[in-house]
Amino acid sequence: MHAPSASTTRLPIGSDADLAWVRQQVRQTAAELGFNLVQQTKLVTAASELARNALVHGGGGHMKMTALTEGAHHGLRLSFVDAGPGIRDVELAMTDGYTTGNGLGMGLSGARRLVKEFTLDTRPGQGTTVTIADWVSGLPAPRTGAP
Repeated sequence: MHAPSASTTRLPIGSDADLAWVRQQVRQTAAELGFNLVQQTKLVTAASELARNALVHGGGGHMKMTALTEGAHHGLRLSFVDAGPGIRDVELAMTDGYTTGNGLGMGLSGARRLVKEFTLDTRPGQGTTVTIADWVSGLPAPRTGAP
């Protein structure tokens, strides 16, 4: 098997306007790659949560968006990078309902559930990188039996 080909775009995350731009670019790219509406919504929701975390908890940063192609398969990888304080207790931070801010505590754990691939790299005092990826799903198999 060969390595997937990829093209990468870098978008800043420094304001609420940047968050809106990130969401718009993720949705547009996902649609162009052939993700269905449900998949697009999941990716945009995860991206929104992770971009907001980079802004609020990491003091801003950037997102790297990479369109992936491996043979006939298309995917999207999103990396959210900040140089903030890092996450001291990753296990606790990944717990539903845990928050250090005013949110619902569903950002990291919710994003993890919405995509096929999720990695978190953090070092206290050096920042955090969260990378998610998903691939375009094929059409569902035809139903058998009932008309």
